[in-house]
Amino acid sequence: MKKDNKKVIYWLLTGCLLIFIMVIVGGITRLTDSGLSISNYKLISGTIPPIGEQEWQEAFDLYKQYPEYKKLNYHFELDDFKSIYFWEWFHRVIGRVIGLVFIIPFIYFLIRKQLTKKTILKCLVLLGLGAFQGFLGWYMVKSGLVDMPDVSHFRLAAHLTTAFLTFAATLWVALDLMFPNQKPANKPMKNIIMVSYGVLIFQIIYGAFVAGLKAGLLHNHWPLMNEGQFIHFTAYTLEPFYKNLIENPSGIQFIHRTTAYLVVFSIFLIWRRSKKFQLTLQQKNGVNALVFLVIAQFILGVFTIILQVPLWLGIAHQIGAFFLLSAMTFTLHRFTK
Repeated sequence: MKKDNKKVIYWLLTGCLLIFIMVIVGGITRLTDSGLSISNYKLISGTIPPIGEQEWQEAFDLYKQYPEYKKLNYHFELDDFKSIYFWEWFHRVIGRVIGLVFIIPFIYFLIRKQLTKKTILKCLVLLGLGAFQGFLGWYMVKSGLVDMPDVSHFRLAAHLTTAFLTFAATLWVALDLMFPNQKPANKPMKNIIMVSYGVLIFQIIYGAFVAGLKAGLLHNHWPLMNEGQFIHFTAYTLEPFYKNLIENPSGIQFIHRTTAYLVVFSIFLIWRRSKKFQLTLQQKNGVNALVFLVIAQFILGVFTIILQVPLWLGIAHQIGAFFLLSAMTFTLHRFTK
């Protein structure tokens, strides 16, 4: 029986699609302030939402015990609670579905001996990343159940970034199977793409910081933070200074909007350098996709700031980051192997 066949590739790509959907739903959960609506974790029974008025009231009473209700949503009625409960519940259900979609076929492929030893090891790494991602999700929620009615932006960044990296790793394994014939790497292009990849991950982390601290609601001007100011004075008011880089919403927004220029510059540098080489069709498509997506993502980012982060635009901006990371992963793979 042929190992690492098309079924394995489709399985991995299905996992990529589900992670993509989960990131979108996670973004909606965050932007609708729904993430703390479920204050406990039940792996099996938590899959089914409350049924009947009594169960809904019990869930609502539990929610009332925590800071978000006491300090922010004390005016909520049961119907208000139901509206935020849905997105957090849906987000968790997708996480469980991803786990089942990965584990059950993985066991099947093992029993049928349809995976090579190398692919088995890679899939075990993916399984570990998925489990760690689930842990980070609950670890993030716990931070909003103690004193402040909001989650730690550090834990949010860890949760979101791990989701992006799990997706990228899954896509990479799928690409390994889709393109088994390896050629020598284009080292000059590989190196510059890897640097650009690092800049993009840094930007994604700061995007999570912006979301966690609601920094997108500040300084809603472009290209200057405020009219006539490249950097607003509030971006460097904390002491010691390093706190402005990781805790000050104004400082974090400044870093995020400035790093956007670096992302654009690094990708156009990739495009410019690529002109010096004879590229395959896949490599050309990857580079062209990067240029198109980074322009679209930059424009989305500008309008997200100017319009003060409406829900649909915030989600579109997050989707843009996901597509850009996908294109970067594909392009890096094609210049590496």
